[in-house]
Order: sequence, then C-alpha cells, then structure tokens
Amino acid sequence: MFRQIFQATKPFRTKLIRAVGGNGSAFEKNCVTKEQQLTEVLKQAMPGITYVSVEDISGGCGAMFEISIEAKEFVGLSRVKQHRLVTETLKNEIAEMHGIRIHTTPPTEEK
Repeated sequence: MFRQIFQATKPFRTKLIRAVGGNGSAFEKNCVTKEQQLTEVLKQAMPGITYVSVEDISGGCGAMFEISIEAKEFVGLSRVKQHRLVTETLKNEIAEMHGIRIHTTPPTEEK
C-alpha cells in the first residue's frame, strides 16, 4: 500500500523538488545523471568526438557503465591507446565505479 501511495505522489514530489531547487542551483547541478556527467567530461577532454553513448548497465545503481565513443583523437592509435585515453580522461569517475566497458573507434571518412 505504501508503494502505491509513493508512486501516486511521484509527479507532485518531482514538481516540488524542481521548485525548491530553482534554476541553476547547486541542487540541480547535483541532479545531473552520471551518464550526463561522464558524457560532458568526455566532450570537454576530446572536442573531436563525433559520437558518444554512455549507458548505466548496473541496473540503475551507477556502478557499471558501457561507453561507446567515436572521436577524431583515435585516428592512428591502437585500440589499447584509445582505451587508455578514455580511462585517463575518466580517471576520477572510474574510481567510484565497479566496472566499465569501453568501445572506441575513429571516425570513418565518407567520400
């Protein structure tokens, strides 16, 4: 019964949380999902990213992520060096994770 009441009040709680947080507050910045945070860190470190996908594969607890990246920075690098570039970029974030899957590829040139 408690679960039903909790689910029924979810829209109201969400509105209240957003109203209390305001625009651009520290509260809202903390509400950024881990996927969004990882994506932003990667985009800032590698401006040549043409595709990035970050997915929480831990069931929502944020302990394991799968990251797929296509970036100009990977051109001419071995797969190992590509992965090292990503792990070095996400060093602080990876310290808080249980695991990470990385898929990298340089962009293909279309003619």
